[in-house]
Amino acid sequence: MALPAVGDVLGPTAWRTVTKEDVDTFARLAGDHQWIHVDVERARRESPFGQTIAHGTLTLAMVDGFRDELLGDLGVIGLNLGYDRVRFPAPVRVGRRVRATMELVSAEPAGEGWTRVVQRFTVEVEGEARPACVADSVIRVLGPQGPPPG
Repeated sequence: MALPAVGDVLGPTAWRTVTKEDVDTFARLAGDHQWIHVDVERARRESPFGQTIAHGTLTLAMVDGFRDELLGDLGVIGLNLGYDRVRFPAPVRVGRRVRATMELVSAEPAGEGWTRVVQRFTVEVEGEARPACVADSVIRVLGPQGPPPG
């Protein structure tokens, strides 16, 4: 696959089901055991969503897998610099399917062969009007030619 150009939108990815096991594993790894994520009975009784929901940061963590699916191996080195903006407009109910698109927002020289790239990921939930996550990922990319000599 060729490198995308600024303004290109890739995707959507294949659907991925967010399982209770995914949420429980993430809760254990992150140490975030808030009841709205892990307590099925309490969430059924007290949550405005009527069931458990995925952590927003779990949805965000899936962006790297979506990126790999959308771009594959381009023969470049990409370093994660973080996110300029992350929003969680809608919850992901456990058992629902999500997928993502990626827009290449900007690509600017960053010195010594590197390029600073901003990619906007929109993670949608099947059947929902609002996305679960919109995140501007910032990376530095070193092209397939490697660093300049010297």
